[in-house]
Amino acid sequence: MIKHGLRFLAGVVLVAPVVAGSAYAADGLTVYNTNCSVCHQAGGAGMPGQFPVLKNRIDKIASTPEGKKYLADVVLNGLHGPIQAGGASYAGFMPSLKALSDEDIAAVLSYVASLGDTKPAPTLTADDIKAARATPKKGPEVQAERSALNAAHPIP
Repeated sequence: MIKHGLRFLAGVVLVAPVVAGSAYAADGLTVYNTNCSVCHQAGGAGMPGQFPVLKNRIDKIASTPEGKKYLADVVLNGLHGPIQAGGASYAGFMPSLKALSDEDIAAVLSYVASLGDTKPAPTLTADDIKAARATPKKGPEVQAERSALNAAHPIP
């Protein structure tokens, strides 16, 4: 009896992360609350002077292919140094979240894009993230990408 119970328990332990991982990837809100809300606050409200507002901004950035690529690069590679966002200045540090799966990053970016006024909200896919992951960038490269994007399509 104990032997069968141990086999069952081992099976549950081995299967649980796979089941939890796929459910986790599908829920951008959960990914956001776990990884992003400590800085960007609930609902993407931001923190004045420290962390930019995401609500009503990310949807506009994600409305172009270049914007989607930039957002994926920010989450994968982080962003360091001064930026202007939503009419305010920030001198912050966003860490890389490349340890998250492509599905989780796509889910969280799609969730944050859904907080804006753009309807239907832009979405990102795991393939979008996989493509961005294939060409990692360093901090100055992400800043340069932001500047180029801002010149072509002003970043709100």
